Amino acid sequence: MELILLEDVEKLGFKDEIVNVKNGFGRNYLIPRGHAILATESARKILSENLRQRANKENKIIEDANKIADSINGLTVTIAAKTIEGGKQLFGSVTSNHLADELEKLGHTVDRKFIKLNNIKTIGLYSAEVRLHREVNASVSVEVVSQ
Repeated sequence: MELILLEDVEKLGFKDEIVNVKNGFGRNYLIPRGHAILATESARKILSENLRQRANKENKIIEDANKIADSINGLTVTIAAKTIEGGKQLFGSVTSNHLADELEKLGHTVDRKFIKLNNIKTIGLYSAEVRLHREVNASVSVEVVSQ
């Protein structure tokens, strides 16, 4: 089922994006809660006209997102975490919340919902993807060390 998102939905997409979802998720959750509408032909035409009118504003937003992406691309963030007595296993896990907090300490405000990072449970070097805009992504290295 194709839907047009009316607002940003975590782990699905941004506002005014056309996404494919399962029928039940669309009909039972997204549409009744006002998060999306069906992507009919007329809705697509309205969306394209709205996007055309917002193109200039969107270019400014993309430019700002590119500046942020340039500053955090290739950045290595070190996160100290508690480990189980002398091992490589972490006591708990490192999540996107931890990465968002560390990036904020470095002066980069990023919404944690748009950070793709698997739960990290061991010490090591990992990669995370930060989605700043539907067209702009950045890659950040995460180094987890023992506290």
